[in-house]
Amino acid sequence: MATLTMRPYVGEDDLPHIVDLINACEAVDKMDFGTSIAEKREELSDPTLDLVRDVSLWADADGALIGYAQIGIPLLGDDLTGYVWFRVHPAARGCGVETEIFTWASARLREVGRQRGVTVVLRTGSISTNVDRIAMLEQHGFRPVRYFLDMTRPLSEPLPEPEFPAGFTLRHLAGPHEVPAWVDMFNLSFIDHWNHHDLTVEQRMHWLTESHYRAEDDLIAVAADGTFAAFCKCLINPEQNKRTSRHEGLISLLGTRRGYRKLGLGRAMLLAGLRRLAADGLDTALLGVDADSPTGATRLYESAGFREYRTSIAFDKAI
Repeated sequence: MATLTMRPYVGEDDLPHIVDLINACEAVDKMDFGTSIAEKREELSDPTLDLVRDVSLWADADGALIGYAQIGIPLLGDDLTGYVWFRVHPAARGCGVETEIFTWASARLREVGRQRGVTVVLRTGSISTNVDRIAMLEQHGFRPVRYFLDMTRPLSEPLPEPEFPAGFTLRHLAGPHEVPAWVDMFNLSFIDHWNHHDLTVEQRMHWLTESHYRAEDDLIAVAADGTFAAFCKCLINPEQNKRTSRHEGLISLLGTRRGYRKLGLGRAMLLAGLRRLAADGLDTALLGVDADSPTGATRLYESAGFREYRTSIAFDKAI
């Protein structure tokens, strides 16, 4: 596509075109990845995202937006795996836009890798049923490295009362002053997980400003000595529910701090989160889990009534 033009994101004026492109892709791909201007604006406010260097757009000869990509680059860690999220208009797929996107993303990662003195890997993803996308990724040198399960549970089914071990108290995050302790708990909960990179206090602070954030859905289990031991962060996106005509909520994050596992805290926090979503009048709870989670999370979710409805695949390319 000789007339393809790449340019950086310029701000608010680009948002309607980006949203139209994403939704045009969603109409064909049907992956539940539609969006709105408000949602995309908020996503791009992430403090880890360099809007000049980490977001790019591609237009055809008529100036119509046909490609969009953003790359997430971990702030911390001894290695560097950048995740490129991209969409190409259905009418423009296979015409060179994907190659342009991967070339841009690889160059950006190499730049950061040189600055940090680390090796770099480019990662992206696909749902397992999107055979055309998977074939395209493999043609560009990507290989599957990890599988993730998207799971669902009807909230109309009985929800047992959560049972916490003696000495542990359930409450929600009290405010920004507790964020450093929460981040410490989070990092010690996921330290054993695949591709973990430590979360920063700045990133967690940003979550408190998001429009869908509600403190009552940000649950923690506190030990008798005040240590934050486990967490369950729920998320309800009213705009997405309106767009899909569904009433769903997400178990966004669930974890137990190293040293407090095998006490039943994970199950208790999961049930507490589900009861929060049910109390909000939702019909269904969703979550995602690493199919090879070292903590046996999949078994926990299945025992609580979750069932797999979709598999997603992470693809890597060494650059």
